Amino acid sequence: MHGLGNDFAIFDARKQTLTLTPASSRAVSDRRRGIGCDQIIVIGEGRDGADAAMRIINADGSEVEACGNAARCVAGILMAEKKTGKIRLKTAGGMLDCRDAGDGFVCVDMGAAVTQWDRIPLSCPVDTRNFTLRLENEAIEASAVSMGNPHCVLFVPDAEKVDVAGLGPRIEHHPMFPNRTNVEFVSRTDENVLRMRVWERGVGITQACGSGACAAAFSANRLGLVGNSVTVALDGGDLKLDLRDGHVLMTGPATLSFRGEIDFDGLEA
Repeated sequence: MHGLGNDFAIFDARKQTLTLTPASSRAVSDRRRGIGCDQIIVIGEGRDGADAAMRIINADGSEVEACGNAARCVAGILMAEKKTGKIRLKTAGGMLDCRDAGDGFVCVDMGAAVTQWDRIPLSCPVDTRNFTLRLENEAIEASAVSMGNPHCVLFVPDAEKVDVAGLGPRIEHHPMFPNRTNVEFVSRTDENVLRMRVWERGVGITQACGSGACAAAFSANRLGLVGNSVTVALDGGDLKLDLRDGHVLMTGPATLSFRGEIDFDGLEA
């Protein structure tokens, strides 16, 4: 499945045993020799009031806390299965309330943005609204926020002209971010419209990042650049973000590409 081109290999482990190692995860994610995806998603049994649990494994084999585009896809599967318009999804980044928004769209309450430096986390105290990030011989103004996973948001004159492939990995692995970070390059293109390109932690450049769009909208609102209802234009399409009662609500499509079977033994061999 994919959400605006951010694509996932989704496994349902509620009725079968599934063991994924970092090596097998990388093999599945390989676009030439495996299925090919940005992230692997594993659906597990629900607990603590959730309809199901969701694990998120990056293409490099590392496990992460949150993925907004994947949450929409898994919510779409579960709502169709349970014949309901609402479900709760448990992730390592927190509980997500999801609802059917019609026409193949799903709305996910991504929860409250976290702005405390030590909870994002950052390696030293700064004003997360706006601080200076030093990269070798240059200084970059940045914002930081967690949407269940860490984000570094950079507001730039023109996101189209940024060297995402060059800057992204340097910021992802910067000492300021002990758990590494996702990196969003954002420019305001119209009233309540943001253009965003993204470098995802453990993946690289992706067509879209749901939690990153939430982080961008929240950070832009925090700086007074946009209001409470924001459109974020990504390489793969648009997401709608609404800041409501301290929470960030994300609405976008969830699309099935294909279903199939995989031979793990053959793949690893």
